Amino acid sequence: DAREEIGAILEETTGREVEHELTTDYAIAIESIVNDNADLAFTGAEGYIQAKERNDNIVPLVVPSGPSGTEEDALYYSWFATAVENMEQYETDEGEYSIDEFPGSNFSFVSTSSTSGFRVPTSTILNHFTETEEYADLEEADLAESGRFFEQVMFGNTHQGSAVNLINDRADVAAFCDTCLENYVELAEGEENTPGAIYEVSEGAADPFSNLAGEQFGIISATPVLNAPFIANESTLGADVVAELQEVFASDEVANNEKIFVPEDAEEGGLFSKTADERFVVVEDEWFDPIRELSN
Repeated sequence: DAREEIGAILEETTGREVEHELTTDYAIAIESIVNDNADLAFTGAEGYIQAKERNDNIVPLVVPSGPSGTEEDALYYSWFATAVENMEQYETDEGEYSIDEFPGSNFSFVSTSSTSGFRVPTSTILNHFTETEEYADLEEADLAESGRFFEQVMFGNTHQGSAVNLINDRADVAAFCDTCLENYVELAEGEENTPGAIYEVSEGAADPFSNLAGEQFGIISATPVLNAPFIANESTLGADVVAELQEVFASDEVANNEKIFVPEDAEEGGLFSKTADERFVVVEDEWFDPIRELSN
């Protein structure tokens, strides 16, 4: 519903017909907008940064805010998750969770174009292990290939795909984000976005979880990440149209559109939740610098 509603707003604002394309990999969406085959895309921050590096006409359109209605708390969470029965393996004597046991495991990322499914997880691992003598020379490339740091590395191509790799026991540990799973899972135990929390696939969950109801996984770590932007191609849309779209999407009318920002007590899921003053906000390119710095 949110996708169709956003499309209707785009058509009304621009006078152009909207064609939705659902890609199977982040890289396809990035490639499309970089090569002027797409006007708009919904990507992670890392996807935007990669697109911007290749085509300077790519600009952030809007990002969904946090509960404050500003960009100050426009955050979601990157998870390291494992099977519930394996959580003790990553628990310290103090009752906290650690990634010390990651070497030699089978690991699932999302895509190398994903912020919370690759850029943030690899940065977290590198920051932790390069402090040790054994892994002082560890690099991002080592984490993306089987047999170097991890026994086997796989990519789910989507956050849902990475989670399925974990649930189906292909991966011992997986990286994916909370927002991409919220329409498929529910909190079974603990506190949301907190190490030790356990999530369960909901009854009636859509594909690729349709046959996995009741399956559980636990959270080892949860790292805050900048919200994912909608990005625009000024070379195909024109700067004036981009500015007009920003004004419309940041309006109170869109903020109060319950098909886009779904009320907390709604029975149906949606793209974004309305817990307080959530809305779309306009940000500058510099807002994404914290993600850029992760690769430096």
